[in-house]
Amino acid sequence: MKKTAVIIVLAALSLQLSAQNNGTVVDQVVAVVGKNIIKLSDVESNYAQLRVQKGYENPFENRCNILESLLMTKLLLHKGMIDSVEVTEQMIATELDWSMKNLLRYYGTKENLLKQTGRSYEDIRENYSQIITERYITQQVEEGITANVKITPREVQEYYNAIPTDSLPTIDEEYEMSEIEMIPEIGDTEKERVRLELNKLRERVLKGENFSMLATMYSEDPGSAQKGGELGFFGRGDMVGEFEAAAFVLKPGEVSPVIETKFGFHIIQLIERRGNTINARHILMIPKVSTNDLIATQQKMDSVITLVKNGTLTFEEAARQYSSSATKSLGGVVSNATLGNRFSTELAKQQFPEIDITKYNEGDITPIQMSRNGSNQNVFRVVKLTKKIPAHKANLTYDYDKLYNAALQTAKNEKVLDWASKMIKNTYIKINDDFKDCPFKLNWINK
Repeated sequence: MKKTAVIIVLAALSLQLSAQNNGTVVDQVVAVVGKNIIKLSDVESNYAQLRVQKGYENPFENRCNILESLLMTKLLLHKGMIDSVEVTEQMIATELDWSMKNLLRYYGTKENLLKQTGRSYEDIRENYSQIITERYITQQVEEGITANVKITPREVQEYYNAIPTDSLPTIDEEYEMSEIEMIPEIGDTEKERVRLELNKLRERVLKGENFSMLATMYSEDPGSAQKGGELGFFGRGDMVGEFEAAAFVLKPGEVSPVIETKFGFHIIQLIERRGNTINARHILMIPKVSTNDLIATQQKMDSVITLVKNGTLTFEEAARQYSSSATKSLGGVVSNATLGNRFSTELAKQQFPEIDITKYNEGDITPIQMSRNGSNQNVFRVVKLTKKIPAHKANLTYDYDKLYNAALQTAKNEKVLDWASKMIKNTYIKINDDFKDCPFKLNWINK
């Protein structure tokens, strides 16, 4: 969770606490949907988040909108309870542990968390668990309602044509890019050196030294070293395969042999097993690339790019043959977080921090850059700007995928609203008099 997101959550949490603790606001039930209640603090905490994020005013209108959104969520949850939608402990464990770890990282200790919020770690964890569980249930119900919603190209065009010209958004300049990456190979001598170092640490633990202390002193995992190597609870599929295979067979307190993953070499100590999840600590050591390895890889990259520039190979062919990136099978084409291949200036900078893609023309290939990838490995990279799309008003030529997704989401929203209007008629719903004048989209009151 990013720091901003943590602050937003905590702002809402603080507002709830003030409602419960300082006596100036008395929490109350403002709506009931089936067996699910909505409290005033639920509305107020969401309103606090809205103001932190966007600074919105219009208190009554915004609170009404928030309440209707909560009513819809509780209606979906009510349907999930009727249909006995199941959410397993394993489904929520990873996200819950991740959320709580980041909350503790923000506050430092459980004691500091209690001091600053007035709520215990266990109380907040239980609250988060309920929130995550309800979200999984409502998502499954909504996905079931909209599973068969599809739209045609003609419907996309009709959606686009229905947008007033002066309401069409301006799309900033965007870029399509391809890449070739080469990771320097680490020599066997360096790998053996690291294995020996870790085996020495393992022997020290087996002779009685504290694993956590050694992890703090020697581990090269910055995220866990300061916590004595502790990773928190994780399930199968959360870590790379080699790490999981070694960790899940351990008994509490037992230390694994040295194992190798794409991140480097590790020894692991199991702390606790809880259902299908485990908590473990590790010491990571990363083999260092020698100067000769770096020079050899840079020379190889330079030779490949020379072949591309003189026409012997296309960039796409070179990516498929020589790149170490996961994009090699696509000829080096880079995808963004939504699996599209279009990047805004900001997203391009996030993808390639070492490259200012705005300085290049369509078809240009950047100079060779050395950086580190997501596995903290040295990597040499070149990027080709395959297409530059100038800033423009949204249109079907440049932005069909965006318009398709928007039209599809609109169709899904309409499907859910149609379902809800029918579901409301057969569901017990009660709304507090303070909100009965709200301009709801659906007929929640006079059903």
